[in-house]
Amino acid sequence: QVQLVESGGGLVQAGDSVRLSCAASGFAFSTKDMGWFRRAPGMEREFVATITWLGSYTYYADSVKGRFTISRDNAKNTVVLQMNSLKPEDMAAYYCAAGPRGAALRRSQYDYWGQGTQVTVSS
Repeated sequence: QVQLVESGGGLVQAGDSVRLSCAASGFAFSTKDMGWFRRAPGMEREFVATITWLGSYTYYADSVKGRFTISRDNAKNTVVLQMNSLKPEDMAAYYCAAGPRGAALRRSQYDYWGQGTQVTVSS
């Protein structure tokens, strides 16, 4: 069974750092583009960061450039989102997703989704 399980969310203060992890199983992880998306209460889900199947290219939303870093370890079937200098507007549920090659650039066409992990930012 395909599974994507996020972890690392919690309550933090503005300016702090958080490292989110996604553990993948049940599919050929190294053949898939991966991504992180988020959804705040009452808001539409939005793109945060994506990474290509071999990790050669990464893409970021303008709102997180310079603060967030996406990475992957294909030997461990994991993808990570390192979030620094957190702002109140970063508060959201964060979702890990997998898709075919090309999904990272398009920021769409993702097939598999995790259940999400909540990041709460206090100020």
